[in-house]
Amino acid sequence: MARGRIPGWMLTQLGQDVTIEPYLGSGSFGPVWGPPVTVRALVDNRRRRVRSASGTEVISESTIRVQLTVTCPVGSRVTLPDGRTGVAITNARHDGGTVRVPSHLEVALT
Repeated sequence: MARGRIPGWMLTQLGQDVTIEPYLGSGSFGPVWGPPVTVRALVDNRRRRVRSASGTEVISESTIRVQLTVTCPVGSRVTLPDGRTGVAITNARHDGGTVRVPSHLEVALT
């Protein structure tokens, strides 16, 4: 397993394609997203309670885990394999550094 990555076999065998439109900010007509990027992700459709960036408790409908090189700031729009679209509530970097663990970016979605 390469340092700092989800093992390739996990994404190949268990991963699914998701489309991320990175949040760029707010415009005069609402949120502005960047161009869509399709990446492989481990998708977990369990509902769970998370804290948003503002500190309020919200319900996350899905969580994705992607490579650390993927950009998915809070507010990004994510389209899941089943066609549902969610917005990134939180993201957390799990970086093992020099330890050989599957480092990844975890993103909780509405």
